[in-house]
Amino acid sequence: MSQDTLASFITDLAGAYAGDTIANYVQGVRAWHRIYDISWNIDELHIQTILKGARKSTPEALKMPKRQPLLIEDITAVRAQINLSEPLDAAFFACLTTTFFTAARLGEFTIKNLGSFNAETHIKTKDVQQDIVDRSGNKVTTFHLPHTKMVPKERGGETIFWARQEGPADPNAALTNHLEVNQPPQTAHLFAYRHNSAHRPLTKTTFLACLRKALKEAGRPIKHGHSIRIGATLEYLLRGVPFEAMKGIGRWSSDSFSRYLRKHAQILAPYVQANPDLHQRISQEQMSVIR
Repeated sequence: MSQDTLASFITDLAGAYAGDTIANYVQGVRAWHRIYDISWNIDELHIQTILKGARKSTPEALKMPKRQPLLIEDITAVRAQINLSEPLDAAFFACLTTTFFTAARLGEFTIKNLGSFNAETHIKTKDVQQDIVDRSGNKVTTFHLPHTKMVPKERGGETIFWARQEGPADPNAALTNHLEVNQPPQTAHLFAYRHNSAHRPLTKTTFLACLRKALKEAGRPIKHGHSIRIGATLEYLLRGVPFEAMKGIGRWSSDSFSRYLRKHAQILAPYVQANPDLHQRISQEQMSVIR
């Protein structure tokens, strides 16, 4: 594809689709080129400038409100509202804590609908390895994602991890409970739960319904799917995790991480202003992409 063709594609969609949707289409075209080893001779700065204009022309009806971060306090409140001995609750809470502490996209641990599970692209029980020892001697649990947005199955997918945590939000306790309550088969969806006489994979719709219900019953603000990734980023940064380490956890490139912080600067600000060092570091990180 030539640069002029791609630019025309973006401008034709601008004003009719959300800017982020158009950017996702461009990512898809780029991924297609990489999968089939076709050269991608595109000036990224030029395309990003056009995409910036497309975002500004997003119709008001398509603009989504900023997603507030999911906090550890929210997770704790959710846990108090559910019954971890119930199959769906056990699977939901294990998925919530795993997605949070891996800083993953919700779609990487859930499926779109009950008929869409694919063992080649979705995470399965056998894709988990527990008590792996990292370079520092810490025990971590790893999850191999067979197919992700950035690394498709043709390139082997990605492996992510979390470590045990203190308190009721501990993902290790949640996952252990889920595996004991539901006992999903090794080739089943990791967060499949017992339903009647079978196992049912956890869909994104079901997960979000559980999250909304528990938060509402706890009197907490309703959060959304992307709130988990935002909240995880905030939590790790407030703990003093270096930016380079956070980029690795969230699987960002340097520039994309800087843009991510800039995109969510308004909602992160109230949480980081009380920490002058973190506030300064974030400001510097946001500015690095402009230089």
